[in-house]
Amino acid sequence: MTVASLNKGRSLLIPGVAALIALAILLSLGTWQMQRKAWKESLIQQIETRAYGEPGAILPESEWARWHADQDEFRKVRVTGTFLHDLEAHVYGLAPGTRQGAPIQGYYILTPLRLATGGIVMINRGFVPTDLKNPATRPQSQPSGQVTVTGLVRAPEARNIFTPNDDLARNLWFARNPQAIAAARGLESVAPFLIDADATPNPGGWPRGGQTPLTLPNNHLQYAVTWYGIALTLVAVFAAFAWRRIKG
Repeated sequence: MTVASLNKGRSLLIPGVAALIALAILLSLGTWQMQRKAWKESLIQQIETRAYGEPGAILPESEWARWHADQDEFRKVRVTGTFLHDLEAHVYGLAPGTRQGAPIQGYYILTPLRLATGGIVMINRGFVPTDLKNPATRPQSQPSGQVTVTGLVRAPEARNIFTPNDDLARNLWFARNPQAIAAARGLESVAPFLIDADATPNPGGWPRGGQTPLTLPNNHLQYAVTWYGIALTLVAVFAAFAWRRIKG
């Protein structure tokens, strides 16, 4: 090997390392999208098999400690109890709507429902716009006595690094987590899941239930093909670059 050829090979070292790093990132992104595709397809299958048909009973209180979301989430259920309206929690969120083309800002109303057994299930009764956050603005929305709720079992909402801290003093929450809300309210024997109420109208029209999205987009295969395609293009471009550098 001549000195010139050796120098040309060395000149490819840094670009080659950079190309390998970029290639690893692109392949990782493509693989991650394939994993997301499998997860999304499993979630869609859960919804299709559990969210429709006649409602069943919730998991008995004696089995709450063994509850798993992958076995029970999105199951259609019916539960009877008494609302503890004075302990309702307001969870900030967005709901589909058209206020000048944008989603409506407001709150999801999570209200404890005391069962005949003494246990408590958090009910996501639905959405209210910001101007109806205060219960005094919607007095008809708080029925007394025994009520029956039909809805879907949901897992607690996971927090991430972008989720703001809850403001307990203002009863302002940013994640639908029944255990966290129950702890702040001093409630015991609380189910590890919550129930998203269906679209059955509430007295006074608010909150509006039926907010669970049951149609989920699944574009992960398209994204994976895009990342893998970019990775293939990177290999071709670097190969052409290296060939020209060595032969030049």
